Amino acid sequence: MDDPAAHNARAWDALARGGAKLARPAVDEDFANPLQTIDPLGWLGGSIAGWRVLCLAAGGGRQSALYAAAGARVTVLDISPEMLARDREVAAHRGYSVHAIEGSMDDLSMLPAAAFDAVVHPVSTCYLPDVQAVYRQVARVTRPGGLYVSQHKSPVSLQASLKPAGGGYAIQQPYYRDGPLPPAEQPSRLREPGTLEFLHRWEELVGGLCRAGFAVEDLVEPMHADAAAEPGAFGHRCRYVAPYVRIKARRAEGPSQDTAAGPKVVIA
Repeated sequence: MDDPAAHNARAWDALARGGAKLARPAVDEDFANPLQTIDPLGWLGGSIAGWRVLCLAAGGGRQSALYAAAGARVTVLDISPEMLARDREVAAHRGYSVHAIEGSMDDLSMLPAAAFDAVVHPVSTCYLPDVQAVYRQVARVTRPGGLYVSQHKSPVSLQASLKPAGGGYAIQQPYYRDGPLPPAEQPSRLREPGTLEFLHRWEELVGGLCRAGFAVEDLVEPMHADAAAEPGAFGHRCRYVAPYVRIKARRAEGPSQDTAAGPKVVIA
């Protein structure tokens, strides 16, 4: 198997060059109320001015710019140089200071320990086989009491067919599986073409957070169901299968048993 990180870096470079939806920067209307745009549930409170925020695996010119517009000191890390190029372009165009780093979400060794008040992580853990390795890295760079807001593809969505058959959607992939998923049947909002994706079970997504030293404070399944959608459309499938889960977690004040030891760095 090709190295997943290297494979997906190439895939996302191609998606960015092709103008994929997830590689499109934030637009003017998003900046009218940037905090509301990025935090519609109010999980971050009323203000993030001065916060040190890591936008993890979040290139594309949207997340970093909006967090900077909301007053945060932003670092964005992504494995795709093309995606990061959009962050630099948007920051330069709008006059924001954004620190962009090329790297994989499961290796944050270039960042100091306890460096961030919040880590925000859009859907991307599906591109690596070991979500626990990602969580350990996030735990090391999040300060005690800091927030980790992450979104993931739900396991059942990655198991289910993209098109209906017999009035519903079929479970096609085993829940307990090793290795990447088969290529998507067709391009869709649910599977990014050309990428390697991995299914992570609930015990890994939620239990893994706890084992890494986080306490889960909230969990939602963003609503995308559309009663008027035609069979096979994104909104129709979402009536049967919730595609995503968003988790709010807080870093424990003490050390975690499962957190990988890292260099001891003092932040002045």
